[in-house]
Amino acid sequence: MTYRLHNSYANSAGRRVRIALHLKGIPFEYVPVDISPSTEEHLDEAYGKINPMRLIPSLEHDGNIVIESLAIIDYLEDLHPTPTVYPSDPLAKAQAKAFAMTVAAGMHPLHNMRVIKYLGQELELDQKAVAKWYITWADKGLFALETLVTSGEFDGPYCFGAQPSIADIFLVPQYANYQMLGLDLSAYPRLAAIVDACNAHPAFIKAAPENQPDFPEES
Repeated sequence: MTYRLHNSYANSAGRRVRIALHLKGIPFEYVPVDISPSTEEHLDEAYGKINPMRLIPSLEHDGNIVIESLAIIDYLEDLHPTPTVYPSDPLAKAQAKAFAMTVAAGMHPLHNMRVIKYLGQELELDQKAVAKWYITWADKGLFALETLVTSGEFDGPYCFGAQPSIADIFLVPQYANYQMLGLDLSAYPRLAAIVDACNAHPAFIKAAPENQPDFPEES
């Protein structure tokens, strides 16, 4: 089984898949896609034949293509069920997936760079208005995530227990985006503690942007 991951070090959805691959110990070929504003290889016709949405990541496996990070991770879960990225308890499993979906469907799409660019370039909103958009939806999402991980009775340093799950996989890249932009995250101490625990885990370290082959070298 050969896996080729079309990816970018700077892409948070791609980072999710990298984390899952490393958690499961699955070897893969990293295929860099330059998404920088000056290049935007993901918008080229060639990449459009791989992923019709022209988004990162895409996974090639035995001549087939799987797109969307959650679909890719669930595909890997079906083929490589051990170690699992889902809690064994049915309720905890549902809650972990709901956490991941909150990020994937309720937060990330509102903060996607193509959305932010559209607000500024097409709708001609000024920088202050775009920032208000970003912060409003970030805070609503983070409040929901903080509530989800503090309202349960789960022991361990991660979202839903002693082992990283799909929830942690989706949390870390999104949280990192907010850190990079300098958002005030002090209202979410449980999330901060979980992210610290994840960032000390070998799989999360391997998947970090600075450890990818396309991470730019310091000039």
